Amino acid sequence: MLSEEIISSVCGSPIAANTAVSRDVGIYCHSLTPSWAVKATFKKSSAPPHCIAVNDTHIFAAQDQKAHVHVYSRLRGNQETLAAFPERIRSLALAGNVLILGTAEGRLILWEISTGRQVTTPPCHVQAVTCLAVTPYHLLSASDDSNIHVWSLPRLLEYGTDAGHEPDLTLSNHRGAVTDLLVGPSTNAETSFCVSTSTDKTCILWNYQTGQVLRTLLFPSPPLCASLDASARALFACAEDGGLYLVELFGDKPLLGSRSAELASIVVQVNAPLGVSDAADGPASCICLSLDGTSILTGHDRGKILRWSLVDNSHPTELANLNASVTNLVPVPLLAARQFCKVVNVIKPNQGQRQYSITAQLDGSLEEKSRFSHMLNSTGLPVDAVEDATASIFDSNVSTKEDTRLFKENEELKAIIEAQKELQTATMQHRGVAKTS
Repeated sequence: MLSEEIISSVCGSPIAANTAVSRDVGIYCHSLTPSWAVKATFKKSSAPPHCIAVNDTHIFAAQDQKAHVHVYSRLRGNQETLAAFPERIRSLALAGNVLILGTAEGRLILWEISTGRQVTTPPCHVQAVTCLAVTPYHLLSASDDSNIHVWSLPRLLEYGTDAGHEPDLTLSNHRGAVTDLLVGPSTNAETSFCVSTSTDKTCILWNYQTGQVLRTLLFPSPPLCASLDASARALFACAEDGGLYLVELFGDKPLLGSRSAELASIVVQVNAPLGVSDAADGPASCICLSLDGTSILTGHDRGKILRWSLVDNSHPTELANLNASVTNLVPVPLLAARQFCKVVNVIKPNQGQRQYSITAQLDGSLEEKSRFSHMLNSTGLPVDAVEDATASIFDSNVSTKEDTRLFKENEELKAIIEAQKELQTATMQHRGVAKTS
């Protein structure tokens, strides 16, 4: 049975003298299904919100009020290395094998973990970069200065001194610090959108490729963290008042798209929460949605991880008490993207180096599989085999119709030729008779 995993982190000193919880553990790997359990722990880490990034082999954790990133190996279960940077790190995000860091001085640092190459931008934000979101082609950075910059990832990673380090677009409708930043799954220019929450009590939905404001949501108190469901049809947000809010983007009254009855400039008031956590738990600083979409996990300042059920809408239940402020809840993808290599050992960043060597481990066999072995090892009929069979049926019908048409044209041409031959024969006979007479 497949296991759903959640990576959590804590920050700060222990809340109570609880001997059941280790004081040194800063990162936990939990199993959510089939049952809640702690599968692995990593020590000596204190990561603030938005400072955890996870891939198949490693966990990257930026340390609170420090310029250090701790790298933990998920394969070996220990701390692999410590990467030092010139500025304090406030946010992390992974784009493939590139770790993107937002600094307290408003810069972006891109670190290729397989080569050690480091790219640094000028101070693009006036204040610290607190949130990062990544798509296959774009990077979005948000800051305490209330602005959101949209960057082209290929241009940032371009080789050469002439590579530009200016954002493609700036989204600047907020009037307070941005507290969270999400991006939808679509990369189409017409349907790509992102969501930003701010201390000005608003949540704005943008088309980040055009800069258009799609909708503005107003909450009773500042939203601190948010999450989109897998199909990006619903938005969940936790506010400073302890409430968990649900906003359906494409419900009976859709807020987005051509079916929306209101103009995009009309602000939507969000008042009724799904539920409210206890005041003793403190506000939620991070939120995570389960893969089946039936429950929500929230991490709170008082050390608790709560589970909210969307099936019966009951009061949240306590899953764990980590005895320190829970700052990050990161789901581990159930089915990771197919890659032909993986980075087993991370190369430390080196900005002055000009020649790099890639260190990676090939994943799988280099030999090309035969069609028979591919079909033998597939569950059911492979998709490509079904597509080939369907295409061959249509191709055979098309070729049969084409052959029938050509045969008919040939018969018509033969009839015309025979008629011309008969006419020529009759003409020659008539000329012979005329000459004889």
